[in-house]
Amino acid sequence: MPIRVLVGYDGSPAASAAITAAAELFPQAKALVAHLWTPPFADDAMRRRLWTGAAQIDDFVAAVEREGGREAARIAGIGVTLAQAAGWDAEPLVSQTYAGEGLQLAELAEQHDADLVLVGSRGLGGARAVLGSVSDTVVHAATRPVLVVPHPLLSTEYAALAGGPVLVGYDGSAGAQLAVTAAARLFPTRRLLAVTVDDGPAPAAPPAGTVELIKLPGRSGTPGRAVAGALTDCARDRSAAVLVVGSRGRSAVREILLGSVAMASLHRAHRPVLVAHGT
Repeated sequence: MPIRVLVGYDGSPAASAAITAAAELFPQAKALVAHLWTPPFADDAMRRRLWTGAAQIDDFVAAVEREGGREAARIAGIGVTLAQAAGWDAEPLVSQTYAGEGLQLAELAEQHDADLVLVGSRGLGGARAVLGSVSDTVVHAATRPVLVVPHPLLSTEYAALAGGPVLVGYDGSAGAQLAVTAAARLFPTRRLLAVTVDDGPAPAAPPAGTVELIKLPGRSGTPGRAVAGALTDCARDRSAAVLVVGSRGRSAVREILLGSVAMASLHRAHRPVLVAHGT
């Protein structure tokens, strides 16, 4: 059964590239391409064109809503066309939002029972990368797995998408077990490589017979960044298609709402990162 992907699509190059990359990871998926827009639509020049005078304020509001909805539908349609061209069964989803696009995407994933939320990141990857407010919020707020695809991918990174292994950050914790489970479910035909970064004894083997456990030596520096650096280097050396990390659950703080290793991996990796969430 094909997986159900909720795509956060804003028409940007990063969002378009995310669809193309994810289609290599999940051929023939069923996609809901969501474009969210926040009224009031249009810039000052457009609003002046729509303005009909104070006596017709209701007509003006209706015109703004009409034109905003039309533009949102056009953008969503572009995303659907891209997804269909990549081999997905796709349909649009257009919605207004007042609470922020990231939070709304997380809610839509629940409402539509998505197996995965897909977003593109802005920036060049590496330590200087900036996810962008929407991607960042989705990663923190979602309870479904979130796949963040950096833009742009190098040719070797893109080539790894089709058949590369799936690398899972693993330390024996509940979050790591969750990451292994999510990786096995979403990538049932891929080779899974569980990687632990520590100078101590290796944790117990992951609960999946097809998983290979790799132990890397610890590194100096900030713990989260050091572990993320080792994981992303290993993903590069193994030509991994995806790096999977687990979150720390939905505690009151949620370790800066996610976890230092997960966040550092999102900002450092030069390939897609899948964040598996706990409850």
